[in-house]
Order: sequence, then C-alpha cells, then structure tokens
Amino acid sequence: MFQKTDFWIGLGVGVIAGIFGYRFMQEREQQLAMMQQAAPAGELPLAELQRQKEELEDLIAAQQANQKK
Repeated sequence: MFQKTDFWIGLGVGVIAGIFGYRFMQEREQQLAMMQQAAPAGELPLAELQRQKEELEDLIAAQQANQKK
C-alpha cells in the first residue's frame, strides 16, 4: 500500500487541501471578528450591506432566469 505512488499523491493532495482549508477558515474567522468589533450592536458596515445586496440581486436574477426556461 505504501509503495503505490497513487497513495502518496492522494496523501499529498489531502494534506495540501487540509492546509488551505484551515487557512481559509482562520482568515474567515478573523474577518468576522473584525466586523463584529467594528460595528456597534445591530449595525453592519455599509460595504458589508452592499456586498449582501449584490449577492441577493445575483440570486434573484439566477432564479428568474431558471423560471423562464
């Protein structure tokens, strides 16, 4: 089992994916912590609200396009 190159390639890919996933989650947690510290209770920064608005508009447009099919 340990002599097959497929095993070592899979192990390497899994380790690299785990490292990138861990770093992504750490960065996301830091971003959320910064947003919570920056915004008073119940208020979000304008940039975050605009990002959410654009995301919702994209979802609405995609759903409308699917309904027309």
